[in-house]
Amino acid sequence: MASPPPAAEVLTGLVDLHCHSGPNPFAREFDHAEGAKDGERLQMRAMLVKSHHHNTVMDVLAMRDRLATIRTEVFGGIALNAQVGGINPYAVAMCLRMGGKAVWFPTFSSQRHIDAHPEGGGFPVATVELPSRIVPMCTEDGKLVPEAHEVLDLVQETETIVSGGHGHPDHIRELFTQAKARGIERMLINHPDFVIGADPALCREFTAMGAFVEHEVGMYDPLGNKKWDPANLLNWIREIGPEHTVIASDLGQKGRPMPVDAFLRVGQALLDLGLPAADLRRMVRDNPSFLLRLPD
Repeated sequence: MASPPPAAEVLTGLVDLHCHSGPNPFAREFDHAEGAKDGERLQMRAMLVKSHHHNTVMDVLAMRDRLATIRTEVFGGIALNAQVGGINPYAVAMCLRMGGKAVWFPTFSSQRHIDAHPEGGGFPVATVELPSRIVPMCTEDGKLVPEAHEVLDLVQETETIVSGGHGHPDHIRELFTQAKARGIERMLINHPDFVIGADPALCREFTAMGAFVEHEVGMYDPLGNKKWDPANLLNWIREIGPEHTVIASDLGQKGRPMPVDAFLRVGQALLDLGLPAADLRRMVRDNPSFLLRLPD
């Protein structure tokens, strides 16, 4: 049996859809420009930077002089937590019309996140301790709040990504149902087995709507506070299919590895476990390129 190719060869040109670089209220290991520069080691094509607190498009625009000399493209987006006014169509319109590529519905302001982290759980307690910080995605009868429909209209207009954030699976289902009804093609569920609690059967329901399932190397890297064995990730890929899967980093936090290093370690582990190189390449390059609408 032939040995698997080196991960560096397969990962060349990857796109990271989930990078927590700075500036940010939480301590970060590197800023957006530093992360993009380090990505050049793998000829990283693009990076989507995420903050739980603010619209990262403004960061990217402020760094454009530094980014102009870096090959890796950097894009921003907005997470609809309390710090931006919750599900706020005005903030979303500004973000997307200034070049934003993604809208994450509430993450640490979601009830689901707070239930999973009653004491903060790695997030400063001040971000989750007050009931007023909860930002509901749905009403009590399970329907999207009115503002969410306005946000989806903006996502449809700009052909950008909509993510279920850290929402309850039932609420993500309603969000994706309404997104699909609008013809939105770029839907994403992040780390389904962390906070959210969506099993493979439910994720297949989402992928049938056209959604992608994102997993993060930061949760599988043996040098990055690993939560799970890479074999678990391979099982997910086989259950859902590489055509519906994205692998991102979810890194940038102080004291954790650089995304490139985690991609290399986890990518090699997957290849050693028997994942075909073409499948890995599809999940780290082709699928995220589609979601960001990068030219062929």
